Amino acid sequence: MSLHVTRPTISQLRVLAEAAVTDELTYSPVGITAGSTAPPGYRYGHWSRDLGNGRPVFERASDALRDWRMQTTSGLIVAHPGPPTVGTVVAMAAPLPVGYIDVVCRVVAVDDQNDRFGFTYGTLQVHPEQGEESFAIAIAPDGTVTVEITAVSRSRHPLARAVPPVARRLQHIATNRYLDAMQSLAAE
Repeated sequence: MSLHVTRPTISQLRVLAEAAVTDELTYSPVGITAGSTAPPGYRYGHWSRDLGNGRPVFERASDALRDWRMQTTSGLIVAHPGPPTVGTVVAMAAPLPVGYIDVVCRVVAVDDQNDRFGFTYGTLQVHPEQGEESFAIAIAPDGTVTVEITAVSRSRHPLARAVPPVARRLQHIATNRYLDAMQSLAAE
């Protein structure tokens, strides 16, 4: 786990992502966010929010997710090589109350359909948690557009395990920032 007092640069994060290309995922099995429960020892969370109605809202939200704007608008610093594709390694720096923490993930699934776009990434060695997080934009037959976030994880770093309520609170704050960011991006 890497902590920074000052904001890391995109260049620093790119170096971190490149160094992690051959890293193994820190959990198994891949696909744990596809179920409705978590394996023993993991926490399961699922959140959704209505974004509006109609194909233009769906397209704006999908494009924002495809361009990693949900993450950047929520306050993360993101170094990525382009749209999420299976195998893509992304390095991010998440703001903390004081400083930033590095998180590196690999995209393990992409769901690109006419009525749904999303992706799932899994944690690599530089991450305080282990598990998966999935993000999806969906449009229902009635035109309602929603964003869905599913996370299945457990604390990996000793500091995060030492204060689990703080780690859970930080994850909850990050999830709400994601939802708020996507709501704003879909409305533009």
